[in-house]
Amino acid sequence: MGTTAIHPQPGRFMVDFEDISMLRDIKKAISMVRGVTKVSVPRGKRLTGYEQARLDVEQGRICRYDSLDDFIDEIENG
Repeated sequence: MGTTAIHPQPGRFMVDFEDISMLRDIKKAISMVRGVTKVSVPRGKRLTGYEQARLDVEQGRICRYDSLDDFIDEIENG
């Protein structure tokens, strides 16, 4: 009768959560599990300056001033 050796294969799983402030604690908890060799967080796609500017306009994160003097007054006086 022959024997078969079972070699465990490395595995992965993903965790989705809503509260991003918990990220550090979740990473720490997962890294404490026996057998976990690496915990990493994939980064989102970095936007170019142009892409970020377009997103700002689309989402209304812009300010309009009638003149440069109005803009400077806003900066100086808050």
